[in-house]
Amino acid sequence: MEGEATDFFAATFSIEEEDHTLANALRFFLNKNPHVAFCGYSMPHPSEELVNLRVQTTGKVTAMQAVKAACEDVSQVCGHMRYTLQEAVNKFQAEEAAARGKR
Repeated sequence: MEGEATDFFAATFSIEEEDHTLANALRFFLNKNPHVAFCGYSMPHPSEELVNLRVQTTGKVTAMQAVKAACEDVSQVCGHMRYTLQEAVNKFQAEEAAARGKR
């Protein structure tokens, strides 16, 4: 993390081995946070798996707290998507099994 040691409300986080998928999701949830004044990310070079995530808050929460909340939001959305997909697969498989039983 770069920045002044006393400046907890603005920070740049370097996330290794990640790309636009995670960075854009974090950016989305950070920008929805009313305590985040600015959030953006960049990738230094396309051949590097590195994302630099810049976060500036209004001062009500630290940059670290905002990023942690965004990570939790991404995790909850992914869990909901996994559950919804599995329910749809189970329903489809049950309907297919019932259809095979009627033949």
